[in-house]
Amino acid sequence: MGERYQRQRAQQMHVWVLILLLFHISIHASTQLTQTPTPFKVGLILDTKYPIGQVALPSIQIAIADFYTANPNSTKHLIVVQRDSSSNVLNAASAGESVHAILGPGTAPEAAVVSDLGTKTNIPIISFSVTSQSVAPCCFPFFVRAAPSDAIQVRAIAALIQEYGWRRVVPIYEDDDHGASLLSLLVDALDDVEAVIPYSSSIRFSATVDHISSELYRLQTLQTRVFVINTCVDLAVRILTIANQIGMMSEGYVWILTEQLTSLLGWIENESMQGVLGVSTQIPASERLNGFKRRWSRQFLIENPDADPLRVASDLSNYAVWAYDATWALALAAEHLGLVPNSLNETNNSFNVLSTLAVSDTGKSLLEALLRIQFDGLGGEFQLVNGELSMTKPCRIVNVVDGKARQIGVWTQNEGLMRPLRPVIWAGDSMVTPMGWDQPSSGKRLRFAVPAPIDPGFQSFLNLEVDKTTNQTTAKGFVLEMFEAAVRQLPYAVLFDYVPVEDASYDSLVEFIANGSYDGIVADLTITAERSMSVDFTLPYKQSGIAILALAVKDKGSENTWVFVKPLKPSLWGISTAFFILTGIIIWFMEYPSNEEFRGSWWRNFGTIIGFSFSTIVYAHTERITTNFSRIAIIVWLFVVFILTSSYTANLSSMLTVKQLRPSVSDINDLKRSGANVGYLQRSFVKDYLLKLGFKESRLLPLKSPQQYAEALTTGRVAAIVDETPYLGVFLDNHCDGYQMSSEIWKTGGFGFAFQKGSTLTADLSRAILKITETDESSAIEQKWFYQDQSLCSTKDNPYTSEKLGFESFETLFWITGGTTGLCCVIALIDFYIQNKDKLSEIVADNPWKTSLRKIWELFSKAADNTDNSSKASSA
Repeated sequence: MGERYQRQRAQQMHVWVLILLLFHISIHASTQLTQTPTPFKVGLILDTKYPIGQVALPSIQIAIADFYTANPNSTKHLIVVQRDSSSNVLNAASAGESVHAILGPGTAPEAAVVSDLGTKTNIPIISFSVTSQSVAPCCFPFFVRAAPSDAIQVRAIAALIQEYGWRRVVPIYEDDDHGASLLSLLVDALDDVEAVIPYSSSIRFSATVDHISSELYRLQTLQTRVFVINTCVDLAVRILTIANQIGMMSEGYVWILTEQLTSLLGWIENESMQGVLGVSTQIPASERLNGFKRRWSRQFLIENPDADPLRVASDLSNYAVWAYDATWALALAAEHLGLVPNSLNETNNSFNVLSTLAVSDTGKSLLEALLRIQFDGLGGEFQLVNGELSMTKPCRIVNVVDGKARQIGVWTQNEGLMRPLRPVIWAGDSMVTPMGWDQPSSGKRLRFAVPAPIDPGFQSFLNLEVDKTTNQTTAKGFVLEMFEAAVRQLPYAVLFDYVPVEDASYDSLVEFIANGSYDGIVADLTITAERSMSVDFTLPYKQSGIAILALAVKDKGSENTWVFVKPLKPSLWGISTAFFILTGIIIWFMEYPSNEEFRGSWWRNFGTIIGFSFSTIVYAHTERITTNFSRIAIIVWLFVVFILTSSYTANLSSMLTVKQLRPSVSDINDLKRSGANVGYLQRSFVKDYLLKLGFKESRLLPLKSPQQYAEALTTGRVAAIVDETPYLGVFLDNHCDGYQMSSEIWKTGGFGFAFQKGSTLTADLSRAILKITETDESSAIEQKWFYQDQSLCSTKDNPYTSEKLGFESFETLFWITGGTTGLCCVIALIDFYIQNKDKLSEIVADNPWKTSLRKIWELFSKAADNTDNSSKASSA
């Protein structure tokens, strides 16, 4: 009976379970039927006659299919309403159904128009192809840029320019808002790498072949051979084709393509692309990207059956990737919205939505959802910051060879251009890196002022010769050769002429440059603070200072009494004395415990230290050394003393044996107080310098040649001549006997070349001067134009200008002896501490520091007494 009941009970339970299961299935099925995704209409404005539209359309279709395959439970479904913008983008935007957002359009001018209407209607405009800063979320709040900004690629282009040392770049851009916007960014980026844009070429999309040819021929007349081209594909094809025909794709030319061309290389003819460089955003490789590329190629060939399958399969445009990610982001943002009305908020429910300026109910919510979206897309992490794609991915640098883009390098925002770059095949199939410039067939010639006439006797600095037949000016001399050597180092050609300026002071020449009469000054022009307010100076190509030239007089004995201290500089005297005393103290300390000769009263100990120290100068120390540590220290010290005394003796002998001459005037203050006349080189700034020092103008006598220098000094017309050291050096080259030059009394900025304020030549020539001064070229030029070492006469027969020995000459020796002596002392202290460790601990622990020091000394003295007793006992 019980078993039968149990079986009936089990059968009833099975029936109920079956009923509940069927009920659940029916409920789930009915729910599925009632949760049909809400259509979410999205406008798509593209011109499918042009590459961006053809590339983007398959990507958008694939993105929608992929999204709803990955999200089968979506509550909304994107319905794309496509409009063609080929005729009029405004009509395309307005002649459509009620949409919640718009994808596209493809170009910056179209995007500006549509974004303006989108702002008025609160409809988000999501662009995957407009990278121009002329259309930005700051100007159009409902504009969303789902592609990297131009601000990134221009920095990569500037880094590429800097890498190859090109200093001048000519942009060729389409005459529209995008072209002008990128030009502004490029100017700033190039300025950061110290490159400039001497000329920019804007070409309209509608330009004829003749107009493009005329503009390219004009570019050929310039010296710059580096071009950055930023146009749409159709215009770029026409420009590059004509450039190839007229020889501008040959060796020596450099063509760099921006993102909008590099990402669409498949649409540009191969013949006109050989050797060009391109910059584009690097899309990270992945299996997902490879799968998308295969499906995109199939879809593209279905919609464009005439396309080349091989080219389509090999080249995936970045625009295809960005269109895919933008569509995915829009679908994802739609899922975050609540209930969506089937139409926009409009009074007449018109078909022409934008033209009636109806305001979207979902626009603000959709925009906010878009700005919060973050996911891993085909192009990497997708995240919008301030309405723009946050793009931290690197840029790739490609070289087009045989119709294929070959990556040669990578640029990142943090690291810059990653080195080394792969070899480049340049235009004309050349492997030689172009200089970036060439001698132009025509162009402006710069006019450089040269002072004339040249002061006689100083033609080694500068000399002008005018051919009376041709009226051509030939310039030569040290200054001109240095200038032309620097010009040869420039990464571009400079066309210039030397223009003699008659009877003008150097300050007047500076004023001529400041007011634009000339482009620069090529002369022995001294760099001063006052002049630098009006012109820009290069780095000095010749160092200079101001000194006094006077008659040489024999040095009186009373004035030369202390000549024996002159071989060494004060620093060496002081340090040597300190080491003598320090060495004596340490030897006394180490010998005190074991040597009676080093003990006694304080006065006796002091005398022992001083006597022992300085007697080592002549090796006459009589004290016996007993400890090994003292012997080591004294041996090293005696070696140092030997070197010092030998060097001192040699230098003193040189001073005492030469003819003792000195300038009759060597101090500018003495010269000022004397009331005597002073000479200076005419047209020099030295006159202003003397006036500032308080000299009366009536005492200043202008001179113009070395012969006048000699005559004025010999006849007594002037007591001295104050001039710059390069000129005085030239004078002493030919008038060595009877004249002496003092040491520099004032340091000047040196000789430099001057140019108008803001001239790019200033920085470029400064670098060039550094290059030639770091090589032997500068020395060779100087030796060519000056007969001998200009310092020869200023140092010959003059003990006051003889080189004194300083501490730097013996620094290593002092380190050796100091280290050895110090180490020996430390070891002696350690030995004393080990022998008296317990007693020292008691003294330090039980007494204040003054008492401790006294008792430690008593312990030290006691140890010395014990040593004496031990030695006496052993002798007994």
